[in-house]
Amino acid sequence: MSPFLLLSALAAPIAAAPTDETQSIVVTAAREPLAEEEAPASVTTFDSETIDRLGLAGGADLLRLSAGVSVATTGPRGTQTQLRIRGAEANHSLLFVDGIRFNDPAAGNEARFELLTTDALSRVEIVRGPQSALWGSEALGGVVALETADPLGPRRLSALGEYGSFDSGRAALQFASGGETAGLSGSASWIGSDGIDSFGAGGERDGFETVNASLKGAVHPSADTEIGLVGHWMEGESEYDGFDPITFRRADTLDETANRIRAARGWARAEAAGWSLLAELGWLDSANRNRLDDERLNSTFGERLSAGAQLSRTLGGHRMTAAVEHEAEDFRARDQVYLGGTDQNRGRHLTALVGEWHARWSGLVSTDLAVRHDAFSAFADATTFRAAAVVMPAQGWRLHAAYGEGIAQPTFYDLYGFFPGSFLGNPALRPESSRGWEAGIRWEKRTLTLGVTGFSNRLRDEIVDTFDPLTFQSSTANAEGRSRRRGIEAEAAWRPSDAFGLALNYSWLDAEERQDAGDLAVREIRRPRHSVNLVASGTRGRLSWGGSAAYIGARHDTDFDPFPARDFRLDDYLLASLRLSWTLSDGLEAYGRVENGFDSDYQDVIGYNTPGRAVYAGFRFRLGH
Repeated sequence: MSPFLLLSALAAPIAAAPTDETQSIVVTAAREPLAEEEAPASVTTFDSETIDRLGLAGGADLLRLSAGVSVATTGPRGTQTQLRIRGAEANHSLLFVDGIRFNDPAAGNEARFELLTTDALSRVEIVRGPQSALWGSEALGGVVALETADPLGPRRLSALGEYGSFDSGRAALQFASGGETAGLSGSASWIGSDGIDSFGAGGERDGFETVNASLKGAVHPSADTEIGLVGHWMEGESEYDGFDPITFRRADTLDETANRIRAARGWARAEAAGWSLLAELGWLDSANRNRLDDERLNSTFGERLSAGAQLSRTLGGHRMTAAVEHEAEDFRARDQVYLGGTDQNRGRHLTALVGEWHARWSGLVSTDLAVRHDAFSAFADATTFRAAAVVMPAQGWRLHAAYGEGIAQPTFYDLYGFFPGSFLGNPALRPESSRGWEAGIRWEKRTLTLGVTGFSNRLRDEIVDTFDPLTFQSSTANAEGRSRRRGIEAEAAWRPSDAFGLALNYSWLDAEERQDAGDLAVREIRRPRHSVNLVASGTRGRLSWGGSAAYIGARHDTDFDPFPARDFRLDDYLLASLRLSWTLSDGLEAYGRVENGFDSDYQDVIGYNTPGRAVYAGFRFRLGH
């Protein structure tokens, strides 16, 4: 038996960051929340204490510390940031923020991770592997779920101010006011910086500014009912270096982009005699505007309306869940460069039916089966399936195996093109699909947890660009070949006391793509074969601290400056951060932190530089907990 097959028989979810209290509930590994030990998938969680102690401002910097996750930023903070789970594509990760689907239909179905900050977050959950049988399109590589503060509970207030390298500033405010039956929570944050010259040729600095705000309310008319409403506003502006309009090569330009996302969700839940009913409505509106030296170039706009209902019935150790979802998406594109030649208005919708059966057969064995059918208006329908089993043969031991399928729908440009007569769409496209498995083991005793995960996935019908040299027309098509992604994730966590806790993970990834069945497989770009993450934190007396180290192995990228384009190797690098906080008085603390502590000189995307060592200092004031 090969070493890969031997190790890939082992897998288990494990908390990626040390916490004082174990996170016992997993939200998105099933249609209803589950105890972590029964979660039928590999899961990483970061709780509020770990988020605060690390002090990382960017949401992507925190997500990077999870096993199986790779992040690529096109230059300094604020520029396009792509996240890939287990080697999947950038639009194969589904993002939820307080239960709202946050992937942007006006940005190629990708989530705008560059707009996410950590200041409002109370919990982060990453579920790895195909989850489309539960959540539909984009949940092909995995699911990221972010939560803001619970509006219920005691009153609390938190405010911080920070200044540091690259003329960077940061301010944030959080509050919650209510009780056990009704409450309101909210947040507002701002981060800005003069940035660096991302092209690195001695040109102007490329800065950014990001503003986030949220408001959440919940009411419990009775012990078994809840009504809630949440809204989010995310807005960012960033400067970046683009391409010379004559040579089409990377150049020190005055490009700017402004992005905005507004979203809201309302829900009502009732439980009685083993029954649980959930009804919800969601809305997301996005706008992306590009400028060059204050001259407007083009804009895209997206809107998503969603409605869903879910009914669950619990009988003994069995829970049956049925759900129906409907989504309607609109897309608008406008340009000034081509005199409106790329303008278009498009729309599409889907209706989905979901069924799940979670069974706890005994204290030793639980299983989970899920199936979903998506009926799309603009392309072929899709049915996805997931099956998983968890076995706990002895105290402290957990075995887990799962098979899952995932899909990712074509983008609006894939279907309808970009420039009439030049880049034509393909309405006959099928959704990209993936099939894969994982299996594993975890051992836990007192303060120590060890686990190892193996997985293998095959991507089919990958959507690729095509070019006809006779007509000079470009389009899209489903590739005939299959792309393979397989790997191993090893994790360990140790917390001997509140003063010290440590978590470590290592990921090995083999990701290759093949566009035609007869072609040789080539290595996927921007995916490290090896990555290692370390997270440590603790508190002792007045001192609180948190640190992280992320080693990102060598990756490949494509350099389009020469003709023909050539493969380029991006060197490995190490990112280290540290935050130290000292309590000055009740509710007031002073802190200092450093990012990229070893001053690594690296690129995530060829041709775009990233910040060196950065040092920050600030104050935080708190009332309540």
